[in-house]
Amino acid sequence: MSSATTATVPDAHGHFGPFGGRYVPETLVHPLQELEDEYFRAQQDPEFQRELSYYLREFVGRPSPLYHSERLTRELGGAKIYLKREDLNHTGAHKINNAMGQILLAKRMGKTRIIAETGAGQHGVATATVSAMFGMKCVIYMGAVDCERQKLNVFRMKMLGADVVPVHAGQKTLKEAVNEAMRDWVTNVRSTHYILGTAYGAHPYPVMVRNFQRIIGDEARRQILEQEERLPDLLIACVGGGSNAIGLFYPFLNDQSVKMLGVEAGGRGILPEQHAARFQGGSLGVLQGTRSYILQDEFGQIQSTHSVSAGLDYAAVGPEHAWLRDLGRVEYSYATDDQALDAFMKLARLEGIIPALESAHAVAACMERAPKLSKDALIIVNLSGRGDKDVAQVADKVGLQMPV
Repeated sequence: MSSATTATVPDAHGHFGPFGGRYVPETLVHPLQELEDEYFRAQQDPEFQRELSYYLREFVGRPSPLYHSERLTRELGGAKIYLKREDLNHTGAHKINNAMGQILLAKRMGKTRIIAETGAGQHGVATATVSAMFGMKCVIYMGAVDCERQKLNVFRMKMLGADVVPVHAGQKTLKEAVNEAMRDWVTNVRSTHYILGTAYGAHPYPVMVRNFQRIIGDEARRQILEQEERLPDLLIACVGGGSNAIGLFYPFLNDQSVKMLGVEAGGRGILPEQHAARFQGGSLGVLQGTRSYILQDEFGQIQSTHSVSAGLDYAAVGPEHAWLRDLGRVEYSYATDDQALDAFMKLARLEGIIPALESAHAVAACMERAPKLSKDALIIVNLSGRGDKDVAQVADKVGLQMPV
């Protein structure tokens, strides 16, 4: 892939090859154009970049460490494993990188009210956090099923002053939360900015979120060169919508020696409505503002999905990932619920790090790949978030008794 190729995507209309674009009601065309114009102005504004850098450093706690996972490396007996510790960011995940960038844009545009969708709750917490910082009203839409399995994050959002609205429609998970957030935005576009949480949706969201998250890969690139004096052989990240993965991958796309692996949610196995692995049986379609690979039936109806991880439980994948997969630049695989749970426990007990269930899918893929590589090989796994929110759910699934 040439530098010219990566520099020119998406095109002016937000297309990554046949993917992406802007498929929205007429009411949202103007606010999306306003957001696009403001974002590209801010990108060129040194004052905006200084402000963003200040908050990422002083409030979020960046740079996040690139940690040599010694015991996991020894246990697997193959490649040397590094963890990019996004779990150490304030609020506990990579989501704060994007939320911080977008709240500063909302402030520039004179918006006073913030809305967001959330699945695992980490984006909701990040959005509630930055809204509290800047004194803006905040409403978070969250599927009722996800509210139940992510109770800790619901409480965190409420403590931060956000209104959390459980969504009881459909499957009661992330897709329905996005639908409700979009309905709200259509109704309240003048006062409201929608902080979409992943590299998905109508243009400019996929490129904007990618660029706010690319700090992960920019840092990882500098850090691995400092520690190993060479680039890694393999990058691994979980893929729901895909923001943590594209954030890690993007700065390495022109380095042909660096292989990349995105890991989707294999759920209970690759059977209809038992997983959320869009590249395993998905097809081209339009959902919630963009064209990408979608789990749908022959009539274009969106299929139900399943994952033990609320943040990966979504029927579509970010359009840039679809493009990179079709180009053959990035490989995409999946980890099942059982594999993710095993990786969750292994990382906790070997390294003293409790990962988010989302991140555990990437760790599971690392556990599979690392032993097949030589000890000279280098792997970076993006540990996109921490697992405090998942402890009760995992304890129940693996049979750990909680104290009474």
